[in-house]
Amino acid sequence: MRQAQKRQTLARLAVAAGVALTGLTTATVSMAQAFPSKPVTILVPFAPGGFNDRIARAFAPYLQKQLGQPVTVVNKGGSGALLGHTYLLQQPADGYTIAMSSVNYISTNIGVANAKFKVEDFDVLNLPSSDYSLLATSFDSKWKNMKQVIDALKKDPKSVSIGVQPGSNDLINIMLLLKGAGVDTSKVRVVTFKGGGPTRNAVLGGTVDIGLVGAEGWIALKSRIDALMVFNDERLPDWKDVPHVEEFAKANKFDVEWVPGSQRGWTLASAVGKQNPAVRAKWIEVIQKAMNDPQWIATANELKYPNPWLGPEKSQAAYLKGSKTLFKHMDMIKKN
Repeated sequence: MRQAQKRQTLARLAVAAGVALTGLTTATVSMAQAFPSKPVTILVPFAPGGFNDRIARAFAPYLQKQLGQPVTVVNKGGSGALLGHTYLLQQPADGYTIAMSSVNYISTNIGVANAKFKVEDFDVLNLPSSDYSLLATSFDSKWKNMKQVIDALKKDPKSVSIGVQPGSNDLINIMLLLKGAGVDTSKVRVVTFKGGGPTRNAVLGGTVDIGLVGAEGWIALKSRIDALMVFNDERLPDWKDVPHVEEFAKANKFDVEWVPGSQRGWTLASAVGKQNPAVRAKWIEVIQKAMNDPQWIATANELKYPNPWLGPEKSQAAYLKGSKTLFKHMDMIKKN
């Protein structure tokens, strides 16, 4: 008798568990089907005017077309993107906030600013832009080539002011270059700005002598600058006349290390995929469809915006690989 009652109890529990699991699955599917049911936010963790900001604002209408809900771009710059990245992780894991960020700053937030988050807390859905640092000056500047700049800095490290974003790959690159060339980096005048846009404006306005920011963001300003060097192992198609760092170092008989520039991409908090995988899948679908919109393709080509589809697996792998490289040179940033 007792065995029969026990079997009946277990059967009822099994049925109840099945109903509960079915309800949970139904709720997850319903959430995905309903997403989005309200406006969506694109977070840019930098000041307005930078390349991330321009891409986000140009792409927003195409995301809005696919989502069927209003899309708003919100800038939360400050502390080398730390404020914006922290804000992203503080939002509910419902997928209503997505970031267009230079994800390499996540590593510097951790290594320099002692951020409480981890690189794995961020889920890079697509990384269309793996940029390279470009060193440039205003077209009417007295600095006409990189050797002239290096020679001046070796003679007097304070003779040239250099604009960069704090906690950036660009800062690592300029320090690695100057160190390799024999410049006393402890005395160099480094001026930091909240974003790529303000850094470029400082170069154009003569606030700083030279500036080091992502190459893609300089393209629209080609007629107003003199590009001095690109941090890559070969010349770039858009900068065919600009020497790359390795050929410059070889010509001047010194060794140099460098790191890739900004890795820009569409990024969710990893908690979204863990708690609402169907919403994450919806974002992947929406981004890919928007990127394939003929009008967006024409706009991206006209504005020289990158538009390749790498997908989540390759994008996340590239982001994590870049993070390891950055952690290797983190002391370069901490000293400046």
